[in-house]
Amino acid sequence: MELTGLHHVTAVTADARANHRFYTDTLGMRLVKKTVNQDDVSAYHLFYADGEANPGTDLTFFDWPVGRERRGSHAAIRTGLRVRDEAALEYWAGRLSDAGIRHGGIETRDARAMIGFEDGEGQRLALVVDGGKGPGVPWARSPVPAEHQIRGLGPMVLSVPELRSTAVILTEVMGMREVRAYASETGRAIHVFEMGEGGPAAEVHVQVEPGTGPAVQGAGAVHHVAFRVSSFAEYDEWAARLKELRIPNSGKVDRFYFRSLYFREPNGILFEIATDGPGFAADEPKESLGERLALPPFLEGRRAAIEAGLKPL
Repeated sequence: MELTGLHHVTAVTADARANHRFYTDTLGMRLVKKTVNQDDVSAYHLFYADGEANPGTDLTFFDWPVGRERRGSHAAIRTGLRVRDEAALEYWAGRLSDAGIRHGGIETRDARAMIGFEDGEGQRLALVVDGGKGPGVPWARSPVPAEHQIRGLGPMVLSVPELRSTAVILTEVMGMREVRAYASETGRAIHVFEMGEGGPAAEVHVQVEPGTGPAVQGAGAVHHVAFRVSSFAEYDEWAARLKELRIPNSGKVDRFYFRSLYFREPNGILFEIATDGPGFAADEPKESLGERLALPPFLEGRRAAIEAGLKPL
């Protein structure tokens, strides 16, 4: 029973059309599932991933009419996106500049080359070299050359006011290993926890920021961070484990494309445990993923009303 890495990260946008343009046209990711938030069908749920829609490559967005995030602690504050090598970073430095996107240039953080930047709503992102480690298959129709494409999710940075309670959940409950620490650009201590085989696709970085007030979610915020389990049997074991430890949680939730468990770590950040399967090809051909509104079977009967409430992308 082991978490193998990051599964997906879900964030918030208030402008689905601009969001779609940025992540597909500028970042060259593939829209692999255009669906709705199953708990609020008035909102899109957009999934961007690699060319094969592999788990561990999905950056997803709820489209809600909300104001901007108020930044603070008790939050996921930066999403890593993996690229293969420093040649890819050189390409991206030029591409981001040509698109008018401000970025920090190539720098080294935690002994890895990276570029920090934000999308148009202030979603904090970082391109991080992974050396080819972790899931990621190029998308043939991407505007970005195959060798420089975003390969999937990289380290996820959390901000908490104190480390101990979050560390207990990550290590004693979720089975991660604390492997090192480094300093942020502002000198804050960042502690690195890894799962599975480790590496950028399987790390959580926890930045300790005492005295920083809690963030208020809005556009540009991360809503939750999901972690991978490889089988339904392991998923059932995780559900039993959370119950046994009396950790408040959602109970089992079948999202059709994967099965989920949700709970909050002690500083309030929402975590999800999600299965690798069945995957996004469960209801549409892999070659045409994301080209039409996909609804799980339990929402299909409401298609006409749901489509009428969504704006075209």
